[in-house]
Amino acid sequence: MTAETIHDAHSPSFTAPMDPARYTRRLFLEPHQLVERVTPQRDLFVLAHLGIPHVDAAQWRLAVAGLVERPMTLTLDDLRCLPAREVESFHQCAGAPRRPDLAARRVANLVWRGVDLAELLRGCGVAADAKFLWAYGLDHGRYEDLSAKWYVKDLPLGRLAEGGVILAYEVNGEPLAPEHGFPLRLIVPGYYGTNTVKWLWRLELATARAAGPFTTVLYNDPDPAAGTRPVWEAPPESLLVAPKSGPLPAGAAVEIWGWTWGAAGIAKVEISPDGGETWSAATVEPRRQWSWQRFTFDWRPPRIGTFTLAARATDARGATQPLAKARNAIHTVTVTIE
Repeated sequence: MTAETIHDAHSPSFTAPMDPARYTRRLFLEPHQLVERVTPQRDLFVLAHLGIPHVDAAQWRLAVAGLVERPMTLTLDDLRCLPAREVESFHQCAGAPRRPDLAARRVANLVWRGVDLAELLRGCGVAADAKFLWAYGLDHGRYEDLSAKWYVKDLPLGRLAEGGVILAYEVNGEPLAPEHGFPLRLIVPGYYGTNTVKWLWRLELATARAAGPFTTVLYNDPDPAAGTRPVWEAPPESLLVAPKSGPLPAGAAVEIWGWTWGAAGIAKVEISPDGGETWSAATVEPRRQWSWQRFTFDWRPPRIGTFTLAARATDARGATQPLAKARNAIHTVTVTIE
């Protein structure tokens, strides 16, 4: 059976009406409003490519199938009876699927609670030739010029060995809201949010990548070495929370601070007061699990006038944010010392 026929072969045993049944986006916080270390669920941005399914938890089931020795069908109560794990992780929207040159700057930091996926799959007996995990969401329909029977994403099975991948039924101690994936969501710390499949109903182990539009057409960025690369891991990025753009009084020191994150963790953040001409090292706190990290820098403006402040992150692997034309392009704010 080919990957394409596998992708189109399955449907859940229950229904989940879509309301709305169309692209939905709600943005709540601007960068200068991201002041809380853990983002409340009510303030978490909403992005649903195909719409928002509404699920009856009593009817819902999760299927684990494909290249496993013992396929499973689990209820929400079954999952809640398994050992629970909490994972703190940054959560970032990758932005426009076809625009790797645009930085969206939609990010949050959340504490997820659920079931460790690697442990669950060990109980299923994963076949030796399984290389990818396909995750099916209940959302379906059209996005721009493409049609999808289901929202399907994939990830390399080797990612599970790094830990932290869970099937989450709670966020920040609350049940998932319908717009955030109730009753179950796949969480892959360090990966862009497009991979954290909401309204999860099927997991499938396979030898190759999934064949749906969200893996073959969308979220595949140009790569000089390989031609294209999946939008999986989030590269290093930083965001200025304070000061926000606008006037500042003369003669006083200014605390520049913000958040920085990336799949590999951030080793260094630098601050520029002149739009990237010169850079100085900021203080960066250690990372907790896969959380974002706070950075601070004390700046005393040298004169009255307008300044373009910028933050640049470098991760533990040595990768650094580009100045422009990238999903993780450097963030700037303009302030005027009066």
